[in-house]
Amino acid sequence: MELPGAQSGAADSQQELQNCMVRYQNADPDAARVLIRQLSPALLRFFSSQVATRSESEDLLQEAWLRIHKARHTYRPGEPLLPWIYAIARHVRVDGYRRRRRISQREIAAETLPERASDDGATTQLPGFDALMSCLPENQREVVMLLKVEGLSLEEVARVTSSTVGSVKQKAHRAYKRLRTILTQESTAANAASGESA
Repeated sequence: MELPGAQSGAADSQQELQNCMVRYQNADPDAARVLIRQLSPALLRFFSSQVATRSESEDLLQEAWLRIHKARHTYRPGEPLLPWIYAIARHVRVDGYRRRRRISQREIAAETLPERASDDGATTQLPGFDALMSCLPENQREVVMLLKVEGLSLEEVARVTSSTVGSVKQKAHRAYKRLRTILTQESTAANAASGESA
């Protein structure tokens, strides 16, 4: 159950961010600091869901703020700010992926990856959040992150991903179905393993 003031609190917070953005457009350095402090943790989570290391995530975050700075004049006062920010972040992430892919295609693997160790009757645990998210296709992972981790609405996610609300709902539904299947299979395997060791 949602607390009575929760919706108005979120709306006030959104309005405060929008006001900061307008001040940032007018060269207010304090507004820029507030935006960076308020939005960087969520943007870092957004990037971390797609890349392997924190260092890469931080590089993407820095790139995103550079692009936001260059594009700040394109923000229209009165429009929701988060979809505008996440649209830029999404482009940064896609560009980062392409860059990493080009680099990895040029590199030659020096060693083969080690085999995964077997459990040998050890207690099986359900996969963590990162492992679960890595099982999803990228477009579904992005939708789940924006909806559930970043807290954007369906309309905002549709705007960020340049798609329709129906498409976002469909991707989310498929993602949730896949996650339920994975968790059910892992839980069944864990129960079977604990039954054998008993």
